[in-house]
Amino acid sequence: MNEQPAGERVVTATLNPTIDKAFSVEHVIAERKLDCDDVRLYPGGGGVNVARAATRLGIEPVALWSCGGHTGTSLRGLLDREGVRSRPIPVGQSVRENLIVHERACQRHFRFGLPGPHLSEQELDLWLETVRSLDPPPDYLVLSGSLPPGASAPWFAEVVRAAPPGARVIVDTKRDALLAAIEVGVFLIKPNLHELEELTGAELPDRRSIEGAARSLIDRGRVRFVLVSLGRGGALLVTEEGCHSLGAPPVPLKSKVGAGDSMVGGVVTALARGGSILEAARFGVAAGAAAVMREGTEICRREDTERLYQEVH
Repeated sequence: MNEQPAGERVVTATLNPTIDKAFSVEHVIAERKLDCDDVRLYPGGGGVNVARAATRLGIEPVALWSCGGHTGTSLRGLLDREGVRSRPIPVGQSVRENLIVHERACQRHFRFGLPGPHLSEQELDLWLETVRSLDPPPDYLVLSGSLPPGASAPWFAEVVRAAPPGARVIVDTKRDALLAAIEVGVFLIKPNLHELEELTGAELPDRRSIEGAARSLIDRGRVRFVLVSLGRGGALLVTEEGCHSLGAPPVPLKSKVGAGDSMVGGVVTALARGGSILEAARFGVAAGAAAVMREGTEICRREDTERLYQEVH
């Protein structure tokens, strides 16, 4: 793969970004004031994390994200600190905050997600116009994360339609929004097993059923590639030509937060460098594995990802 930065070739869009507040307690006990420590702040939201991962992996994506309130200002500062190029889209209400609590005694993580700002009709229109007028048009547009209040699945389909001609759209979201995007037509989706089951309305207990569900989406002519993330089981890449099972390298598990976004970051980094879809899927699995080695909502590191890539087959 070409190791040169890919410039404006990758744009990510995060409609509902967040600041992730991660901290630790010894025990989580109901109705008791708990003393917390090890407080850390991270930029968050699907596309934001994809851009963070891709930046760490050596390309230069541009992150579009809804920016409002003092938390929006803080999020911009956090992204600047990490060297992520960003283009905030102004909105009237504040960027949300999420809480990630690490219980040391039991090594459990608790995640609390807040709904985010309600986007007005004018703000939704601004998003559509921003995507439609991207200049230069990107080779890859990554739409990742949840929809904010005020944004519907049909509107999300309009975001996909707004992608500039030639842009390959990668989608990582859930339920109705994912289905709406598929109906328009996209380059790649990255559901996990639960999301694929929701999408197809069927339990998928084994590889054959997973492959069949993914292939049914491809056969409809609306999706070119389906990359199903299977956690410690690695991933399944389904294409028109076949199916590839990619085993995840064994790594110490510290946190699953950010693994899926790191996977997408790895995939789009490899694609932007000219890698094949199979090389990109392998690099994505390596990036996801590199992320679970990290504490809190930390994402993958380049040195870990490149080392683990050699172990993904």
